Amino acid sequence: MSEVTITVRGEHETRVAPEEAVAHVTVRAEGRERGPVVERIAALAAPLRDDLAARKDAGGVSEWSSQRVSVWANRPWNSEGKQLALVHYASVEITATFTDFAALSWWVSDAAERDGVHVDGVTWRLTPATAKTTEAEVAAHAVKVAVDRATAYAGAIGLGTLTPVEIADLGLLTRAPEPAPPAPKMMRAMAMGVMDAGAGAPAVEFQPEDIVVSAAVEARFAAH
Repeated sequence: MSEVTITVRGEHETRVAPEEAVAHVTVRAEGRERGPVVERIAALAAPLRDDLAARKDAGGVSEWSSQRVSVWANRPWNSEGKQLALVHYASVEITATFTDFAALSWWVSDAAERDGVHVDGVTWRLTPATAKTTEAEVAAHAVKVAVDRATAYAGAIGLGTLTPVEIADLGLLTRAPEPAPPAPKMMRAMAMGVMDAGAGAPAVEFQPEDIVVSAAVEARFAAH
């Protein structure tokens, strides 16, 4: 039998427990005069920044950041279609990467109780080192799946020699014009709910899911 070209796809995925949690909060203030609004947003954000700085020194937070204060104004409308007096607004976004999940739970619960603070969510992720290693392992396994599949195809038609010709992420083989998602990829989980606890403080529910790391490749072989 003459040479036969075999083109296959290989996929693999794994799940890894998250190692870091990135908390996102927004501090907001509003009022009739710009000066007091700016002063208020600074007063509301300062305790959060100080606490995160202390936690970073203690080791529970690996990094944190705070954007510059955004200030704007507009004239709202009432239900009767009448434009009201000018209102000034200010906000600042704060993010913090926690490695201590118990400390994260306490911090988010405390932040949610503070006046003017809104908890936007928590994103769970792997450390860069773990992500890099896991992605490499998953990609290598996807290639092995492609090789095993091509070997099975070749054996089914009585060919025993397999020579690799091309291997690429999905959509990157020479005959595939359509775009496709690259591999490997890592799906970060975002799971946090802030629920109304009635007269008491808000209850924070954490449900961290495993991080899904997946890879898919296309490979072309010459079988003899």
